[in-house]
Amino acid sequence: MYFESFTVFEKQANSISLWFIMKCACLLTLLLRFLSICLQKIGFAKLLLLCLLKKYYFCIMIGIFDSGVGGISVWKELYGLMPNQDFVYVADSAYCPYGRKSADQIIERAKKISEFLIDKNADVIVVACNTATAAAIEYLRSHFSVPFVGMEPAIKPAATESKSGIVGVLATAGTFKGSLYLNTLTKFASNVKVIEQTGDGLVELVENGKIYGREVELLLQKYINPIIDAGADKLVLGCTHYPFLIEAIKKIANNTLTIINPAIAVAQQTQKIINENNIKPAKHFETSIFISTGNIETMKMLVHNINNTIDDKNFLIQNI
Repeated sequence: MYFESFTVFEKQANSISLWFIMKCACLLTLLLRFLSICLQKIGFAKLLLLCLLKKYYFCIMIGIFDSGVGGISVWKELYGLMPNQDFVYVADSAYCPYGRKSADQIIERAKKISEFLIDKNADVIVVACNTATAAAIEYLRSHFSVPFVGMEPAIKPAATESKSGIVGVLATAGTFKGSLYLNTLTKFASNVKVIEQTGDGLVELVENGKIYGREVELLLQKYINPIIDAGADKLVLGCTHYPFLIEAIKKIANNTLTIINPAIAVAQQTQKIINENNIKPAKHFETSIFISTGNIETMKMLVHNINNTIDDKNFLIQNI
């Protein structure tokens, strides 16, 4: 009788074990199916991004965007000042350059990219593009709750420090037409002569990874020589792509011009905004992610020239 009862119990136990195993197998199948659907729906790159950008309570996430790779010059200064923070950089290379687009087109792109960065938990967004700042910064500040930092034309330090009383500004047509530039000019440059040069073609050179060489120098001479001939002693870089051309500019200027790169002041302003908004860092990944809506090869080259320890997996192509 005892053995018969034990046999029945053993059979029941085996049935329960089999039932449990089958349940686990079903759950595992469902989980794998769910992951497969996720990969199909949002793509591996975005899934990887969502994992990398998981936000902790005290984590500071700094979003940055530009029409292309030029804003990497701003990321360089931000990273140098705040190396322990998280950065997500978006290069809108599929729509570059912004300089030839209407204000409405630029606002639309800035809106979509800002929504993307906010969705990735950006605490502050740096508009690392002079043209986008001129066209869209007021719209962005009025439509989103996160703080925005734009590119300020560095007219004030150039005008204040100029000994010749003549200042050169190299920028895009969109920047020169913007109210921000015009207001800054009126406010700070009334006592100096400003020589404006539109740098047509320079953005495209940088986007294609051409920052040295004869082609670069020939085009720069066309823009820099008139500024030198006018007697300027300061050159304001009014586009975030242009700092990548500083060495070529120095070669042409031959110590006659002091080059002013606004990216340093923008990084300092971003840190100030973070402190003013009481955004406190604590737990973070110390990661920089670089996303392009177009080609990523030039972006990789420029970033690795600054920091060659950043892994290739941190560079993604994303349709925004």
